[in-house]
Amino acid sequence: MINLITLTDPRSAAAEAYQSLRTNLEFSSLEQPLHSILVTSADNMVEKSSAVANLAVAMAQAGDRITLVDGDLRRPQQHEIFGLSNQRGLTTWLQEEIPAPLQKTQVEGLQVLVSGPLVTNPVALLSRKRMADILIELQEQADYVLVDAPPVLAVTDAAIWAGKVNGVVLLINAGGTKRDHAQRAKAVLETVHARMVGAVLLNAERDVTMSGYYR
Repeated sequence: MINLITLTDPRSAAAEAYQSLRTNLEFSSLEQPLHSILVTSADNMVEKSSAVANLAVAMAQAGDRITLVDGDLRRPQQHEIFGLSNQRGLTTWLQEEIPAPLQKTQVEGLQVLVSGPLVTNPVALLSRKRMADILIELQEQADYVLVDAPPVLAVTDAAIWAGKVNGVVLLINAGGTKRDHAQRAKAVLETVHARMVGAVLLNAERDVTMSGYYR
């Protein structure tokens, strides 16, 4: 299992930022249901998979039942982050009539649906009608379903996912993601009528005036 800041240093500023994000998402669900959340980035300048994993851990630590789906069928990482087998996952579930291949993690309340073996045409697989049934089944077993998807501007996968979930969180890397890339990604998501619940700025400089309290 790869080290996650929410596990190794839960009182750090970074871990508390993920906890704050979890709280903000909870408040976002008061007006409209927010049971399935896509987490993606504008481009590949963001360590999105690690960010999604940390958010999933923070939500589970708060008592939520979380299912983390590795929806990046091109460069999956969640199985490596949590030290899980990737022999069976989303791709096999979409192609075969099998029980949900969910795997438990070391974090109570957090289970993962890994990507499964790589396929030649991820877009065609994600576009299957069965995908909607799978999301419904996953939502019935958890408080929140988090989906890790490829960058919006890299491939069309994220746009497909965005049309199937309740909300989208866009990750932006401070000093890395170009402003026009972020704007283009937002425009793409709006085109598929995605519900944008927020954007998260990663690797921003820490405000030292806000540190040192309750340590």
